[in-house]
Amino acid sequence: MKDFIQSKIKTSVDLKTSLLSNDAILTAIENIVKDSVSAYKRDGKVLWCGNGGSAADAQHLAAELSGRFYYDRPPLFSEALHVNTSYTTAVANDYSYDEIYARLVKAMGRKGDVLIGLSTSGNSGNVVKALQVANDIGMVTVGFTGETGGKMKDLCKYLVNIPSKDTPRIQECHMLLGHTICELVEMELFPKK
Repeated sequence: MKDFIQSKIKTSVDLKTSLLSNDAILTAIENIVKDSVSAYKRDGKVLWCGNGGSAADAQHLAAELSGRFYYDRPPLFSEALHVNTSYTTAVANDYSYDEIYARLVKAMGRKGDVLIGLSTSGNSGNVVKALQVANDIGMVTVGFTGETGGKMKDLCKYLVNIPSKDTPRIQECHMLLGHTICELVEMELFPKK
């Protein structure tokens, strides 16, 4: 059993190590930070969406911005779009599950705001539709996906496609990079004196 545990840790470490030399992902993260900071300086927001584990990650990362990350500072407008269960179930029932995020993006999103969609396959219908609507509004669109990028690949200004097909390992990298974005946004907007 220890060998199995070690193999899982090694796989995770190796994948994260590969990110150190992945210039496309590193550059995308830098640009996501710059556009997020820009949005906040214009009184904008960062919205997040995903399903299952990716929804949990979206909610976690939104809380890092709206609450605090490393130190006390003013809150930032950041929200995971699935957190209102009455809304989510009503729209899924009355329209379709693919509409749950798109309708909120229409209601909440403004030009220059940021939408970050998380989907390890890149093919989640509700995330894809939200990105389409966000593009129509003029929002900055970001996709956190797995290796291929799926359908999200062509809909995102910035694609963070983790070079793996292993869902748990992809999600671990999404959290690492998401935390990095949150830390950098906090540092840029509220530099320690």
